[in-house]
Amino acid sequence: MCGIAGIFHAETPKPVDPVRVERMCEALVHRGPDGSGVWTGPGVGLGHRRLSVIDLEGSPQPMHSADGRSVIVFNGEIYNFRELRGELEAAGARFRTSGDTEVILAAYDRWGVDCLDRLDGMFAFALYDRDKRALFLARDRFGVKPLFLAQLSDGSLAFASELKGLLAHPLLRRRVSPQSLDAYLAWGYVPDSHAILSGTSKLPAGHFLWIEQGKGVPQPRRWWDMDFTQREKGSEADLSAQLLHLMRDAVQSRMVADVPLGAFLSGGVDSSSVVALMSEASAAPVRTCSIGFDVAALDETSHAETVARTFGTLHTARRVGHDDFAAVDGLAAMFDEPFADASALPTWRVCQIAREQVTVALSGDGADEAFAGYRRQVFHRNEERVRALLPGGVREHLFGRLGTLWPKADWAPRPLRAKATLLALAGSGEEGYAHGLSVTTPEQRAALYSDEFARGLAGYRAEDELVALMRSAPARGGLDRAQYADLAFWLPGGILTKVDRTSMAVSLEAREPLLDHRLVQFAARLPDRMRVRGGTGKYLLKRCMERYLPQDILYRPKQGFVTPIAEWLRGPLAGEARAIAASPVIAQSGFFEPRALARLAEAHIAGRSDNSRVLWQLLMLEKSLTRLGISS
Repeated sequence: MCGIAGIFHAETPKPVDPVRVERMCEALVHRGPDGSGVWTGPGVGLGHRRLSVIDLEGSPQPMHSADGRSVIVFNGEIYNFRELRGELEAAGARFRTSGDTEVILAAYDRWGVDCLDRLDGMFAFALYDRDKRALFLARDRFGVKPLFLAQLSDGSLAFASELKGLLAHPLLRRRVSPQSLDAYLAWGYVPDSHAILSGTSKLPAGHFLWIEQGKGVPQPRRWWDMDFTQREKGSEADLSAQLLHLMRDAVQSRMVADVPLGAFLSGGVDSSSVVALMSEASAAPVRTCSIGFDVAALDETSHAETVARTFGTLHTARRVGHDDFAAVDGLAAMFDEPFADASALPTWRVCQIAREQVTVALSGDGADEAFAGYRRQVFHRNEERVRALLPGGVREHLFGRLGTLWPKADWAPRPLRAKATLLALAGSGEEGYAHGLSVTTPEQRAALYSDEFARGLAGYRAEDELVALMRSAPARGGLDRAQYADLAFWLPGGILTKVDRTSMAVSLEAREPLLDHRLVQFAARLPDRMRVRGGTGKYLLKRCMERYLPQDILYRPKQGFVTPIAEWLRGPLAGEARAIAASPVIAQSGFFEPRALARLAEAHIAGRSDNSRVLWQLLMLEKSLTRLGISS
């Protein structure tokens, strides 16, 4: 695992200062503490920071191809590099190293940009073709590894694994994009379709960028997408056998490393499944770690300990409390962009625990998106059935009126909190899913914005992007569209960003076997009844794992990695909630109406409503603005 950065002059081959590239890489030293390198050519500079995982001494970067034609910097792992190497050697290729970086160079030399289809892994790389004077930037199918871009005033394109790499370039302007800020407040993170600074962007998951000098910078091109339009046929037993085979292959391929390896273990179905299959494939005990909370109702460490005992793992567990809030400034520094998933704090802590013993850790991320494990996906499927029974006009009148009259009732038991469902049924399925996925509605955000900031949005509404994505999804039904949205939108911007930044902050490589693209594509072809049964998701996955895991692990109610932030902001952190409205950074930004923020905090502290997610968003925004020195 590594960090990459570079500069490319797309129009004229101006000289690139290697010191400038080196400074961009120095900002990424946490991603690669084991080595560094910079290479420059006419109009191009490539830089690299290395975390040694495979071929510890033999694969320094930037790396040149055997014939000197191409140069690459690469962040990630190619899990099938040995199979590809054998195929390329049979075709005449010769290798000087035993790692995966040189395999990408040889694959490009043989297949050009089509080499991407043959790569099984997580990656972001920059490859410069000296003969064609072209830069080839690419990102893996699901966006496990990040890549930020910026077009600068001198005509160059700068790129880096994290925004902090771009921030090290003196020509980068630090001005907030109003649309990106609205998207952040809608979702709790800045999605991959945006970047927080005007003039910056992210290469989307499953896309590449091919730039030839003298021809300008084109739009990224998609090289891979999920497909929910096909269906697998066969009995439940046959499909279960196929699924287990794919899961075993995915786990075993991600256990290849020349350094100590372990796993995150939350005690849920997904991480427990990964640990079970790791234990099956390993002669030695698997090293596992988990994190808990100081609020008993949200603490899952006992379930993790049950799984650890079942498979005889070497297990370490610790707890996070409200006093860990002191680390929030460090959290903001990891993400650069504001990031408001409060579970980032315990994720960081569990990465710290893992790094004490291993360099690589496997996680269970991706299964909820791929196998319909979220309640919202199941609700959406059921809501779409209701929508199909009633004309739009009837639904809009009936459910819209009921939803308007129904109290918000954040304090009530879940069955009585029907307001969101009723309002969702009044509109389209895509609008309803966007509403369910978002932290705030457009109306709630508008009530917080200053008049000037609202005018700057020029009618932009963050939800429209997700609605358009779902409507154009390669899908058959509502469940397909919900899962596609989660895999294409929620996963790269939220879950994978969280895991990448918190693991890389401690120089730990995290791998996601349940995001193997063959496994995900198989899951996308499963009939609805193999994904959702009896009102809950991940049906076939759970049935498949019954031979390994205890029933109370497989079938207890899903809890998720929930941080007790609502309780903290009403109790020991109430002062932090109140301080947001009076923050000079927030006030000077001109983005918000301070009195509206004050009312938001007081309503939460008094228990009249649960505004914890919005307050945490504002808190993390303040920390990001402070650290980065961003102006409005």
